[in-house]
Amino acid sequence: MIRPKESDPFRLAQQRVEKDPLLKPFRKTIENRIRLARETKARITGGRDLLDFASGHEFFGMHRTNDGWVFREWAPAAQALFLVGEFSEWGEREEFALSRIGNGAWEIRLPHEGLSHGGLYRLRIHWSDGSGDRVPAYARMVVQDWETGIFNARIWAPETPYSWRQPDFVRPDVPPLVYEAHVGMAQEEPRLGTYREFRENILPRIVRLGYNTIQLMAVQEHPYYGSFGYQVSNFFAASSRFGTPDELKELVDAAHGLGLSVVMDLVHSHAVSNEVEGLSRFDGTPYQYFHEGPRGRHPLWDSRLFDYTKPQVLHFLLSNCRFWLDEYRVDGFRFDGVTSMLYLHHGMNKAFTSYQDYFDGSVDEDAQAYLSLANQLVHAVRPDAMTVAEDVSGMPGLALPVDQGGVGFDFRYSMGVPDYWIKLTKDTRDEDWSVGHLWYELTNQRADEKTISYAESHDQALVGDQTVLMRLAGEKAYSHMSTDDPDLGADRATALHKCIRLVTLATAQSGYLNFMGNEFGHPEWIDFPREGNHWSYHYARRQWSLADNPGLKYHFLEKFDQAMIRLCAEKSWLAGPGPRLLHDHGNDQVLAFSRGAEVFVFNFSPTRSFSDYRIPAPSGKYRLILDTDSPDFGGHGRVDPGVEHFTLPGEQGRPGLFLYLPNRAGLVLSRGD
Repeated sequence: MIRPKESDPFRLAQQRVEKDPLLKPFRKTIENRIRLARETKARITGGRDLLDFASGHEFFGMHRTNDGWVFREWAPAAQALFLVGEFSEWGEREEFALSRIGNGAWEIRLPHEGLSHGGLYRLRIHWSDGSGDRVPAYARMVVQDWETGIFNARIWAPETPYSWRQPDFVRPDVPPLVYEAHVGMAQEEPRLGTYREFRENILPRIVRLGYNTIQLMAVQEHPYYGSFGYQVSNFFAASSRFGTPDELKELVDAAHGLGLSVVMDLVHSHAVSNEVEGLSRFDGTPYQYFHEGPRGRHPLWDSRLFDYTKPQVLHFLLSNCRFWLDEYRVDGFRFDGVTSMLYLHHGMNKAFTSYQDYFDGSVDEDAQAYLSLANQLVHAVRPDAMTVAEDVSGMPGLALPVDQGGVGFDFRYSMGVPDYWIKLTKDTRDEDWSVGHLWYELTNQRADEKTISYAESHDQALVGDQTVLMRLAGEKAYSHMSTDDPDLGADRATALHKCIRLVTLATAQSGYLNFMGNEFGHPEWIDFPREGNHWSYHYARRQWSLADNPGLKYHFLEKFDQAMIRLCAEKSWLAGPGPRLLHDHGNDQVLAFSRGAEVFVFNFSPTRSFSDYRIPAPSGKYRLILDTDSPDFGGHGRVDPGVEHFTLPGEQGRPGLFLYLPNRAGLVLSRGD
C-alpha cells in the first residue's frame, strides 16, 4: 500500500482531526475543501505561478510606456468603449475608442501628448440595451468634484516615481500590538484629516505609546464617507479624501522608518452598489463581477457580492492583494467581513453554537478557497506579511497554515471579547461580575490558532453605541474628569477602564488591538457627516487635547496604557505560553493568573479591599511592576510599590503570595532573584 503524502488533502484533513477530535465527523468535508482550493488554483493559473497570475494591475488600467500610454479594461459584455475626459472635451471621439484584444479585454494606445499626469478621465461603455459612464476598475486614483458630486479617475503617473527611503523594511517577528486608526478622523478639528497630518502628528503618538503595528481603515476609495470605508468602489485607488498616492506612500515609509508595521483593511467581502464609480453593472450586466440575482446582493449592507467561482474575479481580487503589497509596501491585511464571505447566510441572525454550524451546507466553499489562495499569494509576495481574519463565527482552521490544512491566516480576531465587555458593563451590576465567567470569555480561544484580543472595537464607538468608558461613566465623562474632582462615578469608570484593558491584554493569546483614542477613554462616539447631522464633522474626530492635558483624568488613562503596552513588549507576554489560572474566587471577585515570570492579580469588587490575601504562585521573590491604582495613573496609591513580596508555604506546602488587594484594582508582580 502506498502511503499518502503529508501534503495530500486526505492526510491534511486527517491531521486536523487528530489535533481536534470534534472535527472527526467532518473529515471528508475538510478534505474536499482543501482539494477545492488546490483545484481552483490549478484551474485559474493553468499551472503558472500564482504570483504571475496575480498581476492584473500591471496589465489593466492606465500605464505610461516608452511609446506613450496604454489603457486596458475587462468588459466582456460591452459592445464599444471610449476613453472620455478633458482631452476629449468629455465627448466620444473615434481616436479614443478602445479595440477588443480577446477574452473580454479592450485596449487603446495613445501618444505621450494625448494624456498627462493629473488628467481626469473615465470610460463610456455601450452594451446591448444601453450605455453609461464608468470609472475604470483598475484606476489608481479617483477624485470627486465637490460641486457636482461626480467621480472621475485621475491619471497618477508622475515623471519621478516615489523614492522609498525604507525599501528593505521587514515586519519584525514579534507579537502585534496593533493601533487601529482612521486617517480622516485622526485630527481634532472638525474636518477631514490627511495622510500628511497623520504622518506628522499621529505616528509619533503611536510610537510613544509603544504599539508596533498600525492598522489603517478606509484606505480603499469609497464614495460615502459614512461607510467607515467598508463600501469600496475603487479597489486599486487609495482614498483621495486624505491626499495623493505619494502622500500615502510617505506615511507608510515614515512608519517603517519608526519601526512600525502597516496593515490595511482589505474589503473583498463585497463592493458598493454604485454603478458609475463602482463595479456594479460595469459592462451593463449585473453578473460581470458578482453573482446574478439575490445571491449577488447583501440584504443588510445593500452591496454587491463577488462571484468567487469566476477566474476573472479571482484575477481581480488576487491582483488587488498583490497591488497593495507591491505599490504601497503595506505589511499585510486585515480581511474585512470574512464571516459574510464564508457563509451563504452571511452570519445574519445566526448563533454559532456547535461544529455542525460550520459544516451544515451553509458555507460558501468557493469563497473559502479564495481566502486560501489570497493567503498563499500574500505570503509568497511577502513572507513576513501579516494577515488577519475578521470572523465572528469561530470557523476552525481559518488561522492555520495552508500546509496544515488551514485557510492560511496568521491571526484571527477574538471578536467575542469586546462584545462580552459591552454586555457585562451594560447589563450586569459590578457586584454581580463573575470572575470565573470572565476568565472563560477571555481565554476561550482555539489553542492551535493565533488570535488578537481587544477590549473594545471601533463598532462600539459608532453613533448609537458607546465606548467602554462611556458605558462606565455616562455624562460624568464630560463633567467630572478633572484630576481634582473626587467624583465616585468617574473614579469607578477610570479604575475599571484600566483593569479591563490590562486583563484583556494579559490574557490575549498572540496579539492585542486598540482603536485610536480608546487608550485614553475618548468620551465621544463617532458620527460621520451625513444628512441626519447636517453633514457635521463634529463627532468625526479625536480630541487628543484631552489626553495631553495633565489636569484631566484622560491624561492618566493614556499614561497607564503607555506603561501597559511598553511593559507587555519588554516582558514578551504575548510571545510565550498563554496565561495559567492561579485563583478565581467568585464571592471575593478576585482573579489571579500567571504568565511567564509575572503574576497578575485583579480585585473587581466594588467595595471590598483585602489584606494578606493569599494567591497561589510559583515560589520566589516578587516586586510590583504595574499597579492600576498608582497615583501615576490617577489612582489612590493604596499599594506600596517598594515592598518586596516573598512566597510562603501554604496549603499542602504549596507556595503563595500574601497581598493587599485594593478594590477595583489590578496588580502585576514580577518574579526575580
